Amino acid sequence: MDAAFLACSAEETIQLGEELGKTLPPNTILSFFGDLGAGKTTFIQGVVAGVTKRRETVMSPTFVYLNIYEGIKTVYHFDLYRLQHPQEFLSMGFDDFLDRGGISCIEWSERISSLLPDECTQVVMTHRSENKRHIAIHRNHGRNRI
Repeated sequence: MDAAFLACSAEETIQLGEELGKTLPPNTILSFFGDLGAGKTTFIQGVVAGVTKRRETVMSPTFVYLNIYEGIKTVYHFDLYRLQHPQEFLSMGFDDFLDRGGISCIEWSERISSLLPDECTQVVMTHRSENKRHIAIHRNHGRNRI
């Protein structure tokens, strides 16, 4: 299933993420693509709310690579911007989180595209203007889609 949206504010981006988060089964991997400032973390804030059933501040784990949000299901939020090689992801044991029954949100997932299963869902975000973001969701197309 593919879908595309135009979010005209940060709140709309959060709401779209929240609606998606409510539908995700355990062990879902969301791989995020988009330039700096495209709204990936804002969208993930909504996913966290939809999955955990509560809104909380979501910060991109740029320097620690992983933040964990507990709730009805757990969200594993990865930011791989600083990752140099897929082997680093494996050596830190992060691959173990991908099948723990939670939802994995991976920013800069192209850094580990060779490690991602074909079943992951891609979220491609494009910055259109100061407040507008185009959000395309490609469910279960994996790394072969982009």
